[in-house]
Amino acid sequence: MTSLWLDATAPIPTDPFEDDGQYDVVIVGAGITGLATALMTARRGARVAVLEARTVGAVTTGNTTGKLSLLQGTVLSQIKRHASDRVLSAYVDGNTDGQGWLLDYLQDRGVPYDVRDAFTYATTDDGARAIRAEAEAALIAGLPVDDEPGDLPFTVTASVRLADQAQFDPVAVLRAMAEDVRALGGVIVEGERVTDVSASDPAVVTSTSGRTRAGRVLLATGTPILDRGLYFAKLEPLRSYLTAFTVPGDIPAGMYLSADAPTRSLRTATAPAAVAALDGRELLLVGGNGHPAGRADSPAELLADLTLWAQEHFPGAERTHWWAAQDYRSANQVPFVGWLPRGRGRLYLATGYNKWGLTNAIAAAISLSASLTDDEEPEWARVLHHRVTHPVDLATGAGFNAAVGKEAATHWAAAETGPSLGAHTTPPPERTGVVGHRGAAPVAVSTVDGRTCALSAVCTHLGGVVRWNDAELSWDCPLHGSRFAADGTNLEGPATKPLAPIDEDD
Repeated sequence: MTSLWLDATAPIPTDPFEDDGQYDVVIVGAGITGLATALMTARRGARVAVLEARTVGAVTTGNTTGKLSLLQGTVLSQIKRHASDRVLSAYVDGNTDGQGWLLDYLQDRGVPYDVRDAFTYATTDDGARAIRAEAEAALIAGLPVDDEPGDLPFTVTASVRLADQAQFDPVAVLRAMAEDVRALGGVIVEGERVTDVSASDPAVVTSTSGRTRAGRVLLATGTPILDRGLYFAKLEPLRSYLTAFTVPGDIPAGMYLSADAPTRSLRTATAPAAVAALDGRELLLVGGNGHPAGRADSPAELLADLTLWAQEHFPGAERTHWWAAQDYRSANQVPFVGWLPRGRGRLYLATGYNKWGLTNAIAAAISLSASLTDDEEPEWARVLHHRVTHPVDLATGAGFNAAVGKEAATHWAAAETGPSLGAHTTPPPERTGVVGHRGAAPVAVSTVDGRTCALSAVCTHLGGVVRWNDAELSWDCPLHGSRFAADGTNLEGPATKPLAPIDEDD
């Protein structure tokens, strides 16, 4: 389940870690937010280090759809519902600046991209009403949308189009950015998991190999790995799936996203030359079937449903790749970008992109690079940073946390009443996992590639009981989206420690 982009990419060499190294700025996370901010900050003369727990682009950016669009499904009408027209316009202005910066960068660095029209479409009457609301919000924000239907092979009830948007390979962009950051004297260290950050003067970053000191620190980790500010309670972790197909017939040329549920996202992609078996063929990418992370009974069934949908609407389609991505949504649909509470002006964050990270990440980098170097922020950034919390935001946030509470109680109870998983219990079948108990403790046991692992089933973030993901063969926490490999290794989310192994004598 490697993404098309990561499947075609040779590893990016890592820089060595310098214990007790000192930098102007340390950035945690080497996705597009981290690398774009590192590049912009280094261009301002700052000495920058990027610390990445896995590899460059391994999490959200390397698994994105690669759409660079100001038309974002029904996001604009959702923002209008939660905020003022001034905030809506500021959001679009920030995304416009982000899109423009990135297109200029792609052009300057010779990174290929395709210009495509973006469509949000509906196939139901309810969806058509959502389309009308989205078109109204887009026009308020100054986007020149129209109602062209596109060329989908099925009937739509309504659509809204924004011409001349873009799509590209996101990992190719990360490679270019990494080269440029290093050319400016920055370092990028992979395999260096950050576990703590102190807001002392200078700030101290604790990670796998030691400590790093910095004037300022940016958490560009999808969701913050520090609990100050309680952002885990202000965000909903969302997981969704993407599939790539060869198709014998014509493929719609635009970028499409449905307003109806379950979501369907479509775009074309040219198979990278490095994927020799595809010989540069044009592929159809179909995404959707998203859900809050850790709360799907069977991700494998959702993936199968997405595949079946593509094959029904595009006869002869053959799947070549599938993968999944995780992003985070704020209660009012607008990202959190800026200083971290109780960070003494030295700690910053960027999160809550709601699956539109390519424009939002660059907008965040524009704002953050100014803040990190004491430069002046754009006006749209000041508006977004000082937006008012409305009752509908509080209601949405309360809904997030009510769902978290329900999941916590349900899965603790299920573990306690589930099977007793003693040391001599028969291992689960290959590619399966089960949660039960050993004594009073919740235990997670799985078998993958012939290896059976028994782990504590209690998430190391805030104590939720994890669930088995039967598509990605991982343990996922239904509370705040922390994910762990079958052997307990951290994959993503707010948790900074792995699931603890259970010894036979425990």
